[in-house]
Amino acid sequence: MKATDVFVQCLENEGVEYIFGIMGKETLDLMDSLSRSKQIKFVNVRHEQGAAFMADVYGRLSNKAGVCLATLGPGATNLLTGIASANLDHSPVVAITGQAGFERQHQKSHQYVEIVKVFEPATKWSVQIKDPQTIAAIIRKAFRVAQMEKPGAVLIELPENLAPEMISTQPIPVTPIPKTTSISQSLEEAHTLITQSQGPLVIAGNGVIRQKAAAELRTFAENLQSPVIQSFMAKGILPKDHPLNYFTFGFNKQDEILSMIEDADLLIVAGFDFVEALPKDWNKKRRPILHIDPLPAEIDEYYPIKGELVGDLTETFKALTKLNTAPKSWVPSNKLKEEIRHSYLGNGNQSLSVENILSVMEKLSTEQTVVVSDVGAHKVSVARTYQPKQAGRLIISNGLASMGIAVPGAIGAKLACPDAPVICITGDGGALMNISELETAKRLGLSFIIIVLNNSSLKLEEQMMQEKFGHSFGTDFGNPDYVQLAESFGIKGARPSNLNEFEQVLNEALHHTNEMTLIDVKCISTWNDVKNRIGNKN
Repeated sequence: MKATDVFVQCLENEGVEYIFGIMGKETLDLMDSLSRSKQIKFVNVRHEQGAAFMADVYGRLSNKAGVCLATLGPGATNLLTGIASANLDHSPVVAITGQAGFERQHQKSHQYVEIVKVFEPATKWSVQIKDPQTIAAIIRKAFRVAQMEKPGAVLIELPENLAPEMISTQPIPVTPIPKTTSISQSLEEAHTLITQSQGPLVIAGNGVIRQKAAAELRTFAENLQSPVIQSFMAKGILPKDHPLNYFTFGFNKQDEILSMIEDADLLIVAGFDFVEALPKDWNKKRRPILHIDPLPAEIDEYYPIKGELVGDLTETFKALTKLNTAPKSWVPSNKLKEEIRHSYLGNGNQSLSVENILSVMEKLSTEQTVVVSDVGAHKVSVARTYQPKQAGRLIISNGLASMGIAVPGAIGAKLACPDAPVICITGDGGALMNISELETAKRLGLSFIIIVLNNSSLKLEEQMMQEKFGHSFGTDFGNPDYVQLAESFGIKGARPSNLNEFEQVLNEALHHTNEMTLIDVKCISTWNDVKNRIGNKN
């Protein structure tokens, strides 16, 4: 059997349904083999970066590795931003690239770059197939590594000369990744630590969602009666109106929640990734840490470990709850909670501000609604203001924080959750980076909503320069007519002039489940608006 036929059989064995990518000369044999697959659909995209973003979001929402493909050289390097983003956000992704044959890898050669070396800093594992008989073992390892905690990205490179070789190997059976649990001694030590504390505070990170431990953490917190704060990527673990929900942290130096952390005498930190916010930014007083995570804690002077529970989060919280720790009487003041709640709301008027737009989105969303946020001045508002009704339904690029993820991410989200409403919200800077993927979405017959916050500038950078230097430079650009642009792709475009019109347009779009809608919002933020979101860094 041809090597690429075995390659495709191994991908099918891993349960792959979609591969996002662009073909090239060095992947012709692989594409020929894929053409005969009855399981895998190849999604021909318009740019490899978009393919990586699609695989990232698909991986987060489908609970299996997303897969993307490119040819050698520029095709492979175009994947790099999306792959690095997936790796830092701990999203399981397997990237496949072609490569020049062995006969020309020893010299300067057309489009030849040592892609494995390029990708090594941005992946959990990068490997070139040197012997086609190892294809099955490499693919099985790649998917296992990508999905093991903490998940991330893996690169497999297939040289052109190996692709058509005849081999006899078979796919390796998929075995589940074993769960680990904390030993009883560690659990007892953690129980003692919690019992002795007077004011414990639970800090929940993205790992809680990855490990599907939201319900178990909520039960643990309710039994303990401890307030809970969440990172950007962990929103939805507690309902918005839950009395223990003290919302999200990681914004700025003036974040109201920082005073809660300083008042606590024990921080129960669960599934938190340092890439979201370094401890020096939120634990300046070095409050003691009970670390609960699938992996041991990183070493950091602002993360003083007093106890560690390493293992599956679902099982860990079940075990902690069974220990029946007495409820704590410490609760932050109602005044503080009101200050926090008020800081997350809009200004109360009917303007097309980011906060008001997000308020309408939240009002019209359901438990199934998936929101994909791009990166820009609006991202912190999304993380701060928008409350998903279910954990894991708000997708934010927060590790690499790369602009351009929203539109391709919405495609990945819709393929992973075909029955869920999908809304992507992006600034005009990020929107045009991958707007060409609207053609991909239209060709696939997908339906989702794109909200473009239109102010013809890199508003965040402009306003930070104004604050620091008294002027801005290099931040302005021109925009197309987004309504006409949408219509040129064969999708509906709308431009509401006020908040009521925006709500009507969004509501109508959510009920038209067989078409895409792009909503162009002329959104103007003042420096004070943005400064309140991110804090004055000076």
